[in-house]
Amino acid sequence: MRSINLDQLRTLMEVVDLGSFSAAARRLNLSQPAISQHIRELEHRFGVRLIERLGKRANATAPGRELMEHAARIFRECDAASSAMRRFRDGWLGSVHIGTTLTALTYELPPILKKLREEHPGIDLIVTNMPTRDSVDNIMKDTIDLALVTLPVKAARLRVTPLRPEKLVAIFPAGTRHLPKEVTPEYAAARPMVLEHTRGAVYALVMHWLSKHLPLQHTPMHVSTVEAIKSVVASNLGMSIVPDVSVAGPSSDIIVRPIKPEQPCTLALIERRNKPKDSAREIVRNALLELREGWYAPTSLRAGNPPRISSRNTGNGANRARGA
Repeated sequence: MRSINLDQLRTLMEVVDLGSFSAAARRLNLSQPAISQHIRELEHRFGVRLIERLGKRANATAPGRELMEHAARIFRECDAASSAMRRFRDGWLGSVHIGTTLTALTYELPPILKKLREEHPGIDLIVTNMPTRDSVDNIMKDTIDLALVTLPVKAARLRVTPLRPEKLVAIFPAGTRHLPKEVTPEYAAARPMVLEHTRGAVYALVMHWLSKHLPLQHTPMHVSTVEAIKSVVASNLGMSIVPDVSVAGPSSDIIVRPIKPEQPCTLALIERRNKPKDSAREIVRNALLELREGWYAPTSLRAGNPPRISSRNTGNGANRARGA
């Protein structure tokens, strides 16, 4: 069967819209016999009557109305195809969808996104915050292109590239007295805690670190973002375990302590293996890989420097304890 003639479909839609063969001819800059020929050929092709006259007005029959619904969708797709090709002609490279943990989005991605926007305006960037497990699922379903996740991640069809060996640290309200130099699971398990939501990768790492001391003596409070966790801790509602990148800068509200044993919290890039080459995705991927070099790490984390650890662990008359 020959392909459907788009000009004939356009004629059908104009005739019904205007209610007149002659008016459609004027709008399409065709002769009235040409308009009639288009309608006859469509009716012959499908073997049904598409147009009927009620008085002087041309109206669509039931088959004609249904064909017009299909035609409208066809023309929308044609317009979308033309728009896409114009964008390529004008320098558009494509669209790249990135999934990311909220920690990476807050502390590490912004400079990369800004640089990509400045140097590659022809790439449409879509960034969605999602837990690591959701990023893995969406990469496997091919609904996102790249994702920044927290290791460990295991999936045979995934390409996993570790970016930077971050680790977890403990944070306490400023003024907390008698803190150890290193926080152990036994010490943390006995104190009120403010933790990430239970679907987060950091929460899973913390629970693994505390596994020999469960159940906790106090039911933990769950907060969605690291910045919110820091605020709650600063308000003296408990301690927390957070990625070191989130407390790299100085703060007068919290005290940071390393944990023992150390708990890695490595940032990684994941993608599906053997995906077809795509120039836009490769540009974005290469930009994200620069995180391996620490180009975008906070200053205090570059060259392997640990976050600043407060020495305030004893307190005095002017700096009394806010909590134990």
